[in-house]
Amino acid sequence: MSPADGEFPVKRRAGIPLRALIPNAVTVLALCFGLTGVRFGIAGDWEKAVASIIVAGVLDGIDGRIARLLKGATRFGAELDSLSDVTAFGVAPALIVYLWSLQYMPGVGWVIALAHAVTCALRLARFNAQIDSAPQPHKRAGYLTGIPAPVGAALTFSPMFLSFWLEPTILQDLTVRYTLVSVIVIVVSFLMASSLPTYSWGSLRLRASWRLPALVGVGLFAGALFSAPWMTLTIMSIAYAASVPFAVRSYRRLKQREAVAAEPPAAS
Repeated sequence: MSPADGEFPVKRRAGIPLRALIPNAVTVLALCFGLTGVRFGIAGDWEKAVASIIVAGVLDGIDGRIARLLKGATRFGAELDSLSDVTAFGVAPALIVYLWSLQYMPGVGWVIALAHAVTCALRLARFNAQIDSAPQPHKRAGYLTGIPAPVGAALTFSPMFLSFWLEPTILQDLTVRYTLVSVIVIVVSFLMASSLPTYSWGSLRLRASWRLPALVGVGLFAGALFSAPWMTLTIMSIAYAASVPFAVRSYRRLKQREAVAAEPPAAS
């Protein structure tokens, strides 16, 4: 069409749409909170250090949902999210628990702290490598492979939750403190790097009759989290750790049912 007709071709404006920038900004904010936790840990302000990582975990939980809601999910955002996670939930918790307890452990305290950071990085690298991989049996069934990085950070912090809740406690003794922390960090590191199936939101199902009790439970949980946060987080950590064997058993039963259903019917 000629310019004489009074119409011109519309050119698309180059650049990145704003909807793709918002979830990335939330991811960067989570990274900043993770690093701020290290800053508070260096200053010895332990409650603020742990709270900063928890806020980072909340932001990490919503950035992907914001991206999907705004249709702004990109491969760049996925890579940025993993880099943020390894810093906020791998490096930062390792430094905080080292400063809180493991630095007093003779010989191997730093090595144990490194185990958390390294296994978190390995888990996230495996996740990135499988993004475009078709065969993901755990994900297809609604399960995760290993425990997520934010959950790993929370479990690593569970002795600190307990100390904030019941202080002064037996954890005031440095030997008891670094012994308990070292055991928990080793177990959590194994669970992050493992191939064990763990529950995800996709694997949880509620009966219709449980809808109202579940909503009441969510309200009570929110109230407990605000009124007694460290007690609530301690109980949540214990409950999640206890759920891992049940997730493994549930997934095994699911695979057994699938295998039975796939068997050809016996000839009569």
